[in-house]
Amino acid sequence: MIRFATISVVLPVAVALIAGGAESIGHASETVAASRPRDPELAREASWTSPTAGEVREHTLGWVTATARDNAAALARVRDIWDRPDAPADVVATTVDAIAAIDPRVATYRGAATSPGKTAPPPVWTGSEETAAFPRQVIALWAGRELVRQGRFDEALPLLADLDVMSSVDPAALLFYRGCCQHWLLDRDAAVESFDRLLEREDEIPVRFARLARLLRADIASVEPESLDHIARRIRDVRRRLDLGHAGPLTREVQDGVIASLDKLIEKAEQQQQQQQGQGGGGGAGGSGQGGQLQPMDDSRIAGGRGPGEVRKKDLGAGDGWGNLPPHEREAALQQISREYPPHYREAIEQYFKRLATGEDRAP
Repeated sequence: MIRFATISVVLPVAVALIAGGAESIGHASETVAASRPRDPELAREASWTSPTAGEVREHTLGWVTATARDNAAALARVRDIWDRPDAPADVVATTVDAIAAIDPRVATYRGAATSPGKTAPPPVWTGSEETAAFPRQVIALWAGRELVRQGRFDEALPLLADLDVMSSVDPAALLFYRGCCQHWLLDRDAAVESFDRLLEREDEIPVRFARLARLLRADIASVEPESLDHIARRIRDVRRRLDLGHAGPLTREVQDGVIASLDKLIEKAEQQQQQQQGQGGGGGAGGSGQGGQLQPMDDSRIAGGRGPGEVRKKDLGAGDGWGNLPPHEREAALQQISREYPPHYREAIEQYFKRLATGEDRAP
């Protein structure tokens, strides 16, 4: 039985839940997971730490000061952005807003990308070495997060794959969304690694991250490469790409891979069938299959039996009453036939009994 229903439910629900919630960096009391037993498989020394909202704010102000020099107005705008009541709840969006306050290019991109379903990968200039590392990483994380929420995993993963967890303003979000992309695109080992790193600080990250990461990790870890489940997931990915209007070379490459995998499965099934027939073949009216069970001959041909061809006779008794039933048993049989078989069966059997009664079917 294909387990593909799991992915079709878990990941879209995960994206929907995360899209509807605040992206806290995990230290806030309202998002800290309750203490609970750790999975020994996932219990390892944490390789990353989460900055507090205050630390991210100070880092952003320091970058603005260094970038805008003595621009007091720009610094005031950034302070106002960070002083909003909702600022600590989503440090990624707040930091992007702060960067956009002093860089018109970021403001233009952010404004165009906030339309529903219109998020585009960041412009080329954001990936240029001329752009400082801090805004480049923050914009990539924000854009990757938005693309994942829209189900555009293949576009989001290149943005998230190379980001440094240790220097991220929200490492928990980075690991979670990166893992979601790897999960959907069936990069099993990478997805397991992303979720394992995220769960290193399970007691500190948002509860929704921890619970969904566990579900997604267990799901992807159970997928066997080139299995029917694996192929079904790739078919679903092709459908997702086509729904988004992505019918280019990458989508065709995935389609070709699906066809090749199906051909391998079919060839393997045919080989297994031939092996079973070879093991069960032989002379006689049928071959001896697995477990000593008889199987019919695969072709119509003269059987190679070596018996004498004699039929054993069975004594059916003497007299003219062979094949007759007492009236009450005959009626019971007809009623049983009426209940279990179509009406014309009863009519045919009644005619048979009548011919027996009149002697029409008796041998001469």
